[in-house]
Amino acid sequence: MVCTVLLVPENQPAANQPEEGFVQLFDGKTLEGWEGDPRLWSVREGAIVGSSDGQEVDRNTFLIYREPFADFVLRLEVRLRNGNSGIQFRSRQIAGDGWVVHGYQADLSDAGERSAWGNFYEEKGRGRAMMATPVEGWLRAKDVVRVGDWNAYEILAQGDRVRLTLNGRVTFEGRDSHAASGIIAIQLHSGPAMQVECRNIRIKPLQASAGAGR
Repeated sequence: MVCTVLLVPENQPAANQPEEGFVQLFDGKTLEGWEGDPRLWSVREGAIVGSSDGQEVDRNTFLIYREPFADFVLRLEVRLRNGNSGIQFRSRQIAGDGWVVHGYQADLSDAGERSAWGNFYEEKGRGRAMMATPVEGWLRAKDVVRVGDWNAYEILAQGDRVRLTLNGRVTFEGRDSHAASGIIAIQLHSGPAMQVECRNIRIKPLQASAGAGR
C-alpha cells in the first residue's frame, strides 16, 4: 500500500466544468438501481432522502448503487440537515444482514469546528489515516461549505489517485492502492435522528492512468 499526499491548486466549481461523457445514476423520481433499508430512504422533490426520523439506527447503514465502478469522476449535490453522512466509492458490501459497507468515503458532517466535510475517510477501515492530518480535508473545506444548503461534491478515482473537490475547492488529493474498484453508496449514520439528501448524481467512467501504482 502506498499513500502520499499531493498538494494541488483549487479546481473550478464543478458546475462550470464540462458534462460530456457523464451518465446519471439517479433518475430523480425513483430508487431504481439503488438498494437500502426502505424505512430510511425515499425520493422527494427530485432528491434521494435518507432520514432516520422516528427510526432507531444502531449502526451506520447505506443506500447502495449496485453497479461497481473502477476509474471515474463522480459528481453530485448533497445537503445535510444535521448529523454525519458520506459518499462511499470503491467500496464493498459486508456480508450479513442489513446494508453495511466498507471502503473509501468522501466525508461530510456538521459539527461546528469538528465537522468532516472534505475529509477522505475509510469506513470500517483506517478512518482518516490516509490524510496528512485528521482534519486535512476539513481545514480546506470549512470556508466553502454551505451549511444547511446544497453543496457540490466531486470525487475523482483513477488508478491509485484520489481527489475530492467540494464547491470547487480541492480538499484532498493523494494516492492509495487499497481499492481499485467497488460500489458507490450514501451513508446514513447511527445515533440521533438525522437527514441527508443527494441529487444530480452522475458519473463519467475513465481509463486507469498509465502511472498508477508506481
